[in-house]
Amino acid sequence: MSSFHSSLCFSVQKLPSEQHMSLLSTKPKSILQKNPLYQPTHKNISLQFKEKILCLEIMGVDSGKALSQNPCLHTASLHTIHSIITFLQSKGLHQKDFARIFGMCPRILTSDIRCELNPVFNFLSKDLRVPESNFRRVINKCPRLLICSVKDQLKPALFYLQRLGFRDLHHLAYQDPILLVSSVENTLIPKLEYLVSLGFSRNEAVEMTLRCPGLFTFSIDNNFKPKFEYFSQEMGGELDELMEFPQYFAFSLEKRIKPRHIELVQSGVSIPLSLMLKTTDEEFKEMIRQQTG
Repeated sequence: MSSFHSSLCFSVQKLPSEQHMSLLSTKPKSILQKNPLYQPTHKNISLQFKEKILCLEIMGVDSGKALSQNPCLHTASLHTIHSIITFLQSKGLHQKDFARIFGMCPRILTSDIRCELNPVFNFLSKDLRVPESNFRRVINKCPRLLICSVKDQLKPALFYLQRLGFRDLHHLAYQDPILLVSSVENTLIPKLEYLVSLGFSRNEAVEMTLRCPGLFTFSIDNNFKPKFEYFSQEMGGELDELMEFPQYFAFSLEKRIKPRHIELVQSGVSIPLSLMLKTTDEEFKEMIRQQTG
């Protein structure tokens, strides 16, 4: 941890003064010039602010994007940022993880350790039964966990999913943690209701989400609607087929579903929906050859 301390945020303080000023007058300058928040007319940028930008860039974080997405970074001190980094390292995260984590969620850099971050790790440990040695794996899978309220977001989502039948905590933690950062009212419930609106019973819709949790992450307008329309109108498919293979919605309409369906129609071949989409290109062509040969 001490090596990280000396090589990251505060590294500029340990450089010889001439080298220190050289770094601060060259690299941050190019960064600031690209930052839409700081046009060239803003010349009176403090040394501390330049050091903050250099700190972010050393970690591999786009400082312009981070400052834009998290305005609180403007006034955050280097000490605050370093405290966050030290805390996350104490939970098992590595220096190489931070570029992606902070790049995706720069709000983490100004979070309250006691009131916001620590409760998330307690939730992982107590509610999801994730051992401390696996915190890193879960956070890297879904960095957004760190910016979610345990009380208002994570626990309600877990409770709702468990009521639906998601019993495998291991799978939720390591494979589908994105479901835990999804709004129950604005995301999970509307997706389930949409499936019911297609003609499935509620139990059938729930069963589909249990078999393919990704259904909760797909857009209704950009995914469900166009794919269901093609399935029902162009393919003449039945609901039973989707019930059997809900993963249909995970495949690209333009790159996978349409081309393969058209090829089957032109060949006069009929195969189950799962084989139509899951097989490799070679396997797909072989199935057509076998049925037309």
